[in-house]
Amino acid sequence: MSKTNITPLLRMSNISKSFPGIQALTDVSVNLFAGEVLAIIGENGAGKSTLIKTLGGANQPDQGHMEIEGNPVRLTCPLVSQQHGIGIIYQEFNLIPFLTVRENLFLGRASHSFGLIRSQDERKTTRELFDRLGADIHPDTPVAALSIAEQQLVEIAKVLVTDVKIVVMDEPTATLTPREVQRLHDVVRELKSRGIGIIYVSHRLNEILELTDRVVVLRDGKVVGQRNIHSTNRRDLIELMVGRPIEDEFPKQPQVPGSTLLSVERLNWSDRVVDVSFTVAAGEILGITGLMGAGRTELAHLLAGAVPPDSGRLLLDGQEVRFHSPRDAIRAGVCLLTEDRKNQGLITDQTIQQNFSLPNLDRLSRYGIVKTGTERLSLAHYAETLQIKMVSGSQLAGQLSGGNQQKLVLAKWLQRRCRLIIVDEPTRGIDVGAKYEIYKLLNELVEQGMAIIMISSELPEVLGISDRVLVMQQGRITGEITDPRRATQQQVMELAAG
Repeated sequence: MSKTNITPLLRMSNISKSFPGIQALTDVSVNLFAGEVLAIIGENGAGKSTLIKTLGGANQPDQGHMEIEGNPVRLTCPLVSQQHGIGIIYQEFNLIPFLTVRENLFLGRASHSFGLIRSQDERKTTRELFDRLGADIHPDTPVAALSIAEQQLVEIAKVLVTDVKIVVMDEPTATLTPREVQRLHDVVRELKSRGIGIIYVSHRLNEILELTDRVVVLRDGKVVGQRNIHSTNRRDLIELMVGRPIEDEFPKQPQVPGSTLLSVERLNWSDRVVDVSFTVAAGEILGITGLMGAGRTELAHLLAGAVPPDSGRLLLDGQEVRFHSPRDAIRAGVCLLTEDRKNQGLITDQTIQQNFSLPNLDRLSRYGIVKTGTERLSLAHYAETLQIKMVSGSQLAGQLSGGNQQKLVLAKWLQRRCRLIIVDEPTRGIDVGAKYEIYKLLNELVEQGMAIIMISSELPEVLGISDRVLVMQQGRITGEITDPRRATQQQVMELAAG
């Protein structure tokens, strides 16, 4: 029987939603069938997050209606959405840091016996869930002690602990390594085999083509195309998303590196960074990759002055430097774009303009007074260059989509004119069109003599953009790839796995 004769598990019909100054969705219709993995893709600002929040009860549509298993529903709040069997895994985490993993999973639905929480039963269920996800996370670990990738797995487990009919995953693999991605895909296939419908939102087109059954493409809040996965390809999807052809997804321009800018000599920190030595030259993009727990982010924090090393030396232009704080590093021209933009990269309850200007006040002010005209022009320049979709500089940073938040973080460091930028997962949650613009910008920066250390778990990105690649495992550098364009992902994984 064809799907045209089957009642959809979920029907969203003619959904429209606007916010002040923005028409986020216009007449969007989407069907999801039981046992189907439906991809929803589009550039940042295309309306994906708004559609997800509407399904999750966080947004109320201006018009349109929804049905679940043929029955009309009004999802007036997140609780009502959950009661209808809808589980949302948002891109930005909703975890309570000071509670344990178990407590986060069962918050609001703890099991009781004679008024006492059955914590042992909850621990058992938690362990079983993480066994399914292939993760070694203890139920009693505080969430604050987990890495970003581990927190992502906790978010996934929060949904799986409930009795769901529909699971929505918003960029679920953005912080995961290839091995962890495959484990997650196995979980998705298991859910599919149980008749659960899955809406899968991702900018990683390779996994869309590998994992999903159908694709719905959004652009500017409208559905611009739907494809059966077997009748489309990567280039077709990219052109639908951006509305134009992109010839080379990784526009790397070969550079002749200049003199050594940074030398790292036998750097150590606890057991997370062990005897690490390398150099990076002006005019070079140095890629660093590895599996979760390899020590990549810890290395970035050492280089940016966020934590002091136990031993080892850093040399800028051949002169030893000691960073006692990020302020010291910034003054020396070393800037870090963190992987956690929400908690470490932005002050989300301040405006876009305030976030952009904060590390640049000395450049944007005179005699202690901010030059508002220069400030606005500087932001406008990077908003156009990076295609940041915003209403105005007075909009709160927290109101931007995840991808546009990431571009805002990049913009403030570009305004700082750092000599060395360390970018940790720079394109996490950013669409293919915006990635292309960021790659071009990175090329332009190294052409100007800047050095870039790019930490990424996306192997095609690392191999496509870097001049050299270092691979880490358990805090150590286990290999160097001097010609990334000729290397394979398998070669990288062999070095990363040891």
